[in-house]
Amino acid sequence: LVLLIPPLWDLTSKGYLFLYFQVLDAFNYSSPWKGQQQMYELDIGWPKIPEYFTGRTFCVAVDSLHRLVYVGQRGDNVPKVLVFSEEGYFLHSWNDTVEMPHGIFVLNTATDSSVWITDVGTGEYGHTVKQYSPSGKLLQILGTPGNAGSSLIPLQFDQPAEVFVEESGDMYVVDGDGGMNNRLLKLSNDYQEIWLAGINGTGIGEFNIPHSVTLDPFGRVWVADRDNKRIQVFDKITGEWLGSWSSCFSEDGPYSVRFTADYKYLIVAQLNINQLAILAAAPVGSIGDCVMVSTVQLADETKPHLVDVDMKTGAVYVAEIGAQQVQKFIPL
Repeated sequence: LVLLIPPLWDLTSKGYLFLYFQVLDAFNYSSPWKGQQQMYELDIGWPKIPEYFTGRTFCVAVDSLHRLVYVGQRGDNVPKVLVFSEEGYFLHSWNDTVEMPHGIFVLNTATDSSVWITDVGTGEYGHTVKQYSPSGKLLQILGTPGNAGSSLIPLQFDQPAEVFVEESGDMYVVDGDGGMNNRLLKLSNDYQEIWLAGINGTGIGEFNIPHSVTLDPFGRVWVADRDNKRIQVFDKITGEWLGSWSSCFSEDGPYSVRFTADYKYLIVAQLNINQLAILAAAPVGSIGDCVMVSTVQLADETKPHLVDVDMKTGAVYVAEIGAQQVQKFIPL
């Protein structure tokens, strides 16, 4: 252990103290997997130079095809998007037309790659869902920059939390990071509304801060209904409500939802209890009840916000607001 990290009194760089306690966990000093199957281990060598995180890291997205990792961070006079290699080497950053990134998603098609960012800022770039080239060139703006809108207008967002885009170009937006909207919106590849679900509330199909969205291979849309402490599931073709999970979230609501590369599990970030919950995926044709298979207990005040999964290697990347870093966990 002494060979791996410096002593505690030397841990002055940002993120090293969190890393110290994660290494303790890896050596079973108060193991976070007591009574559970250990499914992941921390990659203590990612990134190579943590000092490139100079702001609060809110979101992360993996480009599995090109082996890249995009990180969105906030702060004054800091680059808003950082790009790393899969191995953890910093490559470049960009900053134009990004105010307060909240969610980030990489889309790869047969002919192109792009990066989608939801911006919850209140300035001239905020309240938008934007498409960028991998180098940071702005390609598309959805919403009216700087103007929050009501749910009565499909493409008028108010603090959109996250976007998930299919290879076909159809996209799913959860619009509701504390603004006036609490909805799930499906758009076609030419940005027309296909269906819309949700209003503010606690009933079936209603939301209280829909915060993250993902799809499974069986045509189901999974939404982290954060402040209702549940995950809700919808049919991707019709928008019909299919079910919900709440029993796993008595302590804290789900902040992020992503499937593992084999779609056997759902990775859920719980910010207030500094935990990743690993849930068994629902079988085809049944949502059923939530089953927690394992957890990864992070260091105190780490505050995991959003996660993403490398769909080739299975690695899980966690954007942590409190620690101001992204950590990588490798499947065992």
